[in-house]
Amino acid sequence: MKVRYLGNTEGISLTKNKIYETLDYEEGFLRVIDDTGEDYLYDFEKFQVIEE
Repeated sequence: MKVRYLGNTEGISLTKNKIYETLDYEEGFLRVIDDTGEDYLYDFEKFQVIEE
């Protein structure tokens, strides 16, 4: 799934309005490959689904 990050960028490795690839959905969280190239869990509500 592809998602657009809509949240605040302070203190995390995500860029606002950038589209990211997700690896999994885990109980309200998305496993996202962030700007460091690593995957971490982030709050689903901070993203807009672009492509299922």
